[in-house]
Amino acid sequence: MVEESGDDGDVIVLTDEDGKDHEFELIEILEVDAREYAVLAPLDGEGAEAGAEPTDEDEDEAIILRVETDENGDRIFSDIEDDAEWEKVAEAWESSLDDEDWEEEEGNDDGEPPPG
Repeated sequence: MVEESGDDGDVIVLTDEDGKDHEFELIEILEVDAREYAVLAPLDGEGAEAGAEPTDEDEDEAIILRVETDENGDRIFSDIEDDAEWEKVAEAWESSLDDEDWEEEEGNDDGEPPPG
C-alpha cells in the first residue's frame, strides 16, 4: 500500500504492490515530529468477510501510514519501516484514543471524572 489512487471525502483507495485496490476510511490524521500520519480502517472486508457486518474486533483493526506529498502535490501513503518511528506514532494514536475515551466518559462539564 504505497499510493493513493482516489479520495472521496473520508474514503481513501490505496493500491497494493499487486495492483489491487483497497478502500479505507480515514479515521484521523496525526502529526508526530512535524510529519503527518494517517490512521485508516479497512472498508473492503480485509478484516472480515466481504459484506459482513463489522465486529468489535474488525473495528479495532486499523493501519497507520506516513503521509507524504509527491512532486504533483498529491498525497502518498507509505509504510512506516523504522521501529522507533512506528513506536512514536503508535503511542500518539493510543494517547489520542485515551483522550477521546476520557471526553466520552466525562459526560459533564465540571471537569470532574465520572463517579466510578
